[in-house]
This record gives sequence, structure tokens and C-alpha cells, in this order.
Amino acid sequence: MEKHINVLGWLYIIFNVLGLFLGILLFWIIAGGGLISGDPEAIFITGIVATAVAGFLTILSVPGIIGGIFLLQWKPWARILVLILGFLNLLDIPLGTILGIYTIWVLMKDETVQLFKAKTGS
Repeated sequence: MEKHINVLGWLYIIFNVLGLFLGILLFWIIAGGGLISGDPEAIFITGIVATAVAGFLTILSVPGIIGGIFLLQWKPWARILVLILGFLNLLDIPLGTILGIYTIWVLMKDETVQLFKAKTGS
């Protein structure tokens, strides 16, 4: 199970870093569309929309990055955080659902719970 936990930690880091990059890319595309138009009202509206979209994707991505990093460090609270994110990922069809199922399978096994207890001494 140790390998599965390491794979899971890296998957959460990679997928959520990609989510951050997507947020940045969409910010530039949306805000850039307003800037290209040259219309002050369009610039204002696209700026608000771009900020909201980028902020939303950041809010969704940061917990996954944090959870993945600390899962690799065997922090018990990271197991709980990633497990919660795994349940939420079930709604994100198709890749999130696959990641959510894998997360639940890995982190809910008794063997995993025992590994975390052994690694953290609790």
C-alpha cells in the first residue's frame, strides 16, 4: 500500500497543479479578450469574470496540492483531507471519478490506516 499512497499523493499534486495552470490560462484568455476589444465596459466585465474563474479554480486546486504534499509525508490529517477530496472528485466525471474511486480504495483500507499509525507513531 505504500506505493499506492505515494502514487496517490503525486496524482493529487499533478492534477491540481494542472488545475492552477488552467486557471491562469483561462484568466489570460478571458481578460485578454476584453483587452483586445478595447471597450472599457468589456474590459471591466471580462476582468471580473476572469478573476472569478481563476479564483474558483485556485480554491479548488490548492487543497489538493496541500493534501498530496502532506500525504507523501505521511501526515494523518492529509489522509482525511485527501479522502474528503476523493469523495468530492466522484462528481467530476470521468477523470475525477476514477481518481475518487482510487482514493477511496487506497485510503479506506485497514492496511493503510495501520501504515499511517506505524509511520506517525500514533
